[in-house]
Amino acid sequence: MNARKNVKATNIELTQEISNYLDKRLESIEKLIDPNDESAIFDIEVEKLTGQQSGEVLRAEINLKIAGKHLRAEATEETLFNAIDKARNDMLTELRRAKSKKRRMFRRGGTAIKGFMQSIGTGGGRLRDFARRRRK
Repeated sequence: MNARKNVKATNIELTQEISNYLDKRLESIEKLIDPNDESAIFDIEVEKLTGQQSGEVLRAEINLKIAGKHLRAEATEETLFNAIDKARNDMLTELRRAKSKKRRMFRRGGTAIKGFMQSIGTGGGRLRDFARRRRK
C-alpha cells in the first residue's frame, strides 16, 4: 500500500518515536483500503492544546481522503499515544461503516434489477408498473 501521509505537529516536536508509532498504527487502516487505489491520502495532525488550566491535553486527528470520500477521526487524551490509538479506532469504525454502506447499496440495486427482470418475464410488465410496485 502506498498511501501518502502528511503529518503535521502543532505545539509539539515530531520525534522519530511518534512518527514510527503513527506508521505502525496506520498499517491496520491501510489493510482495509483497496491496494490498487493510489488516491488514498492520510492527513494526520498531532497537537498539544494550549490554554489548559491543569495538565497536558493532546489531540490527534486523522483525515483520510479515499475514492472521492472524506473520512475523519479526532481524539483528545492526556497522552499522545492514547489519543492516536483512540483516533485510529474511530477511523477503523468510520471506514468499516463506509464499506458496509457501499455493499448494502450495491445489493439493494441488484435486488431492484432482479425484481424488474422478473416482472418483465412474467407478463411483459412495464417500467412504470415496476416503479409503482417498488414505492409501496
